[in-house]
Amino acid sequence: MKFKGFTIALLLSVAATQLLAQNRTQEFGFQSDNDSFLAQGSDRYYTNGLFVFYRRGMDFKNPKLANKVLGFEIGQKIFNPISGSVPDATYVDRPFAGYLYIGANINYLFRNESNFKFSLQTGVIGPSALGRQVQIAIHKTFGFYQLNGWQYQIKNNFQVNASAEYNRLLFRQSWVDLTATAYANGGTGFTGAGIGPLLRLGNYNLLFNSVSTQSTATRNSIAPMHAKEIFLHYKPQFNYIAYDATVKGKLGNQELEPGSLEITSDPKSLTFSHQVGVSYAGPRWIFDATATFVTKEVKTQTFNTHQWGSVSVVYRFNGYKPKM
Repeated sequence: MKFKGFTIALLLSVAATQLLAQNRTQEFGFQSDNDSFLAQGSDRYYTNGLFVFYRRGMDFKNPKLANKVLGFEIGQKIFNPISGSVPDATYVDRPFAGYLYIGANINYLFRNESNFKFSLQTGVIGPSALGRQVQIAIHKTFGFYQLNGWQYQIKNNFQVNASAEYNRLLFRQSWVDLTATAYANGGTGFTGAGIGPLLRLGNYNLLFNSVSTQSTATRNSIAPMHAKEIFLHYKPQFNYIAYDATVKGKLGNQELEPGSLEITSDPKSLTFSHQVGVSYAGPRWIFDATATFVTKEVKTQTFNTHQWGSVSVVYRFNGYKPKM
């Protein structure tokens, strides 16, 4: 009997070790966005973005939860008109703008495969966001053309923005599932909402421990369906934009200061976007490559659509020891 008890204890210990090996509690990564990734030969509108983030699985007591993830992020977005080099102000069909921010988010993921993610960001839009300096550095590094036109950029305005995201599983078969997605933004810079479906095809995990919902950092005791995820994803989405400070400038008084060269415009109220890509999540590394296509976002834009590519790399690691 003692031998039998020892064998059971050993098996349980091995199983627990395997579970902890699968459940990486922390992760660190970055995402890079650029229109040049799609090899279209364009350099316009949303032209570059860089984001660095850290996520940590959290303890929870709610029996309805399957995972809870805390995240921190720093990011920058850069916007151009039709080109990063314009001869004069008449060619500025979308304002020059930079957005630099830091943020935090909390992601509640439920056993019924729904989740709420709440985010808060603070930062600046304008010269202090360093959009001009970063774009100059990129163009010099890769031998691109010389920039001209940043003297017309959106002026400095302080930012506090909040957002909420909701996802819920609608349908699943062995290799395909469909999820309803929605978001809402509000703050001094961005106000709007969007809705659409997410289609996944391949070897994916449940929504509470999947790269699809940024929930691969976890302390939960629910083992994932697959040790590795690899799947195609497609996400069409309708978007309503009430305000965008990278287009309209500072919220409130729109009068220009004497001598200011700032050029602003008006955002389109309704846009349609669609994303298509591939995701991989292994025991240690996560990779994602996505292409995004968006209809006209600014009323003065010359082109009716624009697009960019996104590449994400994440490293997963343990930093949590369970209580004995």
